[in-house]
Amino acid sequence: MSGGDMAKPLLGHRHVESDTNLALLPSGGTIGILGSGDFARCLATRLVCSGFKVVVGSRNPKRNAGLFPAAAKVTCQAEAVKKTDIFFVAMFREHYSTLCDLTDALAGKILVDVSNKVEMSHQQESNAGYLASLFPASTVVKGFNVISAWTLQSGPRDGNKQVLICSDNQEARRIVAELARAMGFTPVDMGSLSSACEIENVPLRLLPAWKIPIFLALGLFFCFYTYNFVRQVLHPYIREKKNKFYKIPIEVVNTTLPCVAYVMLSLVYLPGVLAASFQLYYGTKYRRFPDWLDQWLQHRKQIGLLSFFCAALHAMYSLCLPMRRSHRYLLLNEAVKQVQHSSFIYVSFGIMSLGLLSLLAITSLPSISNSLNWREFSFIQVRLAINGEYSGLALSLHAQTSFIDPPQFPGW
Repeated sequence: MSGGDMAKPLLGHRHVESDTNLALLPSGGTIGILGSGDFARCLATRLVCSGFKVVVGSRNPKRNAGLFPAAAKVTCQAEAVKKTDIFFVAMFREHYSTLCDLTDALAGKILVDVSNKVEMSHQQESNAGYLASLFPASTVVKGFNVISAWTLQSGPRDGNKQVLICSDNQEARRIVAELARAMGFTPVDMGSLSSACEIENVPLRLLPAWKIPIFLALGLFFCFYTYNFVRQVLHPYIREKKNKFYKIPIEVVNTTLPCVAYVMLSLVYLPGVLAASFQLYYGTKYRRFPDWLDQWLQHRKQIGLLSFFCAALHAMYSLCLPMRRSHRYLLLNEAVKQVQHSSFIYVSFGIMSLGLLSLLAITSLPSISNSLNWREFSFIQVRLAINGEYSGLALSLHAQTSFIDPPQFPGW
């Protein structure tokens, strides 16, 4: 290798590639923003930090100039549309009509709609579709609406990196995708502008993948709580006239939580066994799973995290139990009755189960799982999970030798 090559920086190729991406954008890397709200200010900050020249079109440039970075040029909208060929339309849908006077000036330019709807709808016209109807001579691209202003301001490392993009013009989608990459985000091509309605509904969804697991956890909790209430509170009151209703808020709940956690953990790995049996039965892996099994497989992560949540609550409730004096006496009496150190084994099983379940929950986080190779991930999620189930089973068997303890149900 020659001395001249040695003098070149090692990262020179990366900088050349970045400059090439910037050159693909119109007007030599100048980006326009129509609007002066919070999102527009954060967007201007991110563009400036990414090496772009920014021109902002505002209806009151003198008042809003101090709110934007010093490197961004704030001017009136009529003057801003002359500076570049790609604009972010950072304003509400009802304000689109204020740009109608600039229809001729915006002809042939790319308009990136970043707005969102107020409520979810699949029938009404999308905001991007409405913008395209107002400016038929412009190319409308839907994108960046799933990115929050905080993510734009702090950078993609502290938020969601995916940017959903759709447009009827393939070249416009490519340009906006290159822009997203230059800003540090990951563009996702969603196809034509007809997908804009679906993209605008994404920020309005509230935990769509968690509804079934949450209802499942609540159903299991209700069933186990009812059984424990009958056994620990109602039965002693009917048979022996003992008032144990004080156990309802803590002890009955604490007895219910580990049952829910263990069943939920089992439901995480049961669909994998059923899927393998399904493939072996039909002799092929290309046959589609039934819809119920497919949905079950897709919700395993949420079910596992809810299992960890119940186990963590069980640990916290257990720590709160000795706060009541009568329970401390009960613990002392039980300790005296123990001939062997089984109480310590019971606690040890509980700690091991919670520790293994915590490890499974942590490795399910995208930031952690992405740093593991497939062998490491499968070892933690399969091998250690099996040990966690065995530990939880040992804990359950040690806590109670049978589902119904006959000495506590005399005459039944």
